[in-house]
Amino acid sequence: MGSGLGWVAHSGIVQGVIIGGVFAFLTATLVLNLVARSQTVTVNGWSSVPRVGQPGLGILTRSALAKALPAVNVFEEAAYWTATKDAAGRPLRGDRSYVLRFPPGQQPPNGAFWSLSATDLVGYMVRNDAGRSTVDDRAPLVANADGSVDIRLQRTAPDGPAQNWLPTPAGPFKLMLRAYLPGATVVDGGYRVPAVEEVRA
Repeated sequence: MGSGLGWVAHSGIVQGVIIGGVFAFLTATLVLNLVARSQTVTVNGWSSVPRVGQPGLGILTRSALAKALPAVNVFEEAAYWTATKDAAGRPLRGDRSYVLRFPPGQQPPNGAFWSLSATDLVGYMVRNDAGRSTVDDRAPLVANADGSVDIRLQRTAPDGPAQNWLPTPAGPFKLMLRAYLPGATVVDGGYRVPAVEEVRA
């Protein structure tokens, strides 16, 4: 047994196979990431993959999108956008305050509902004192005088309506916006999620 393990440990063939396997894995990962990036659309700092789950994409593209967005519905059933930067291109951070302002009538069009979540950069929910992880249109969101709706993104409660507040994690964070049964303007790319603006005191 010992001599067999010694041979494996010192065999150039075995080491070559192992090294080749590692390089193959790293190459495949790099290629899949590049393909997924090529399928990603970013507008106003929000990224989406409209073609995810569609038939006829080819095995490489399907594999890349499945790696990037595992177990995600097709875009026509549930549209997903993610953001990690504000309108100025700076990373979102919990020690800053932000606002996501939907102009009048410009909340994500849908046939079910939309929701906005704040997670860590990996995508995990982070506990907060308010016990809230999402804001969605099923809550009675309070509109401004002109009909626009502000979602406040910050660690501590703002002065405005509590239902319009999404608590954010302490460090760098990611936003995910979902629209279930998205409207036609979402599916055809006409709808654009507004940029996240930093609120300065």
